[in-house]
Amino acid sequence: MLTFLNLAQLVLYIALLSLLGQGILFVLAGERRETNLFYKLLQLLAKPFTTPVRWMTPKQVSDKHVPIVTFFLLLLLYAVVTFEKVTWCLKNNMVGCQ
Repeated sequence: MLTFLNLAQLVLYIALLSLLGQGILFVLAGERRETNLFYKLLQLLAKPFTTPVRWMTPKQVSDKHVPIVTFFLLLLLYAVVTFEKVTWCLKNNMVGCQ
């Protein structure tokens, strides 16, 4: 169970960092971000997470806001996984988790 929680936390962490990097490049690169190779790589890393969020959100939500919504949903999910990991560790009296 601990391995699964660690793996889930790692996958969420990578997705959160790629979305954060996209946001930083959105501010720094401006309109030239679409030609930025690093921005494209971050989009590729975040795509498995932004696509389902795009399907879940209503059409009134703009495509440029979907990464922001995805970031906050993943942040919430990351907090839940972290809480479950801490709870599991404390419940099983694991020394390495304290």
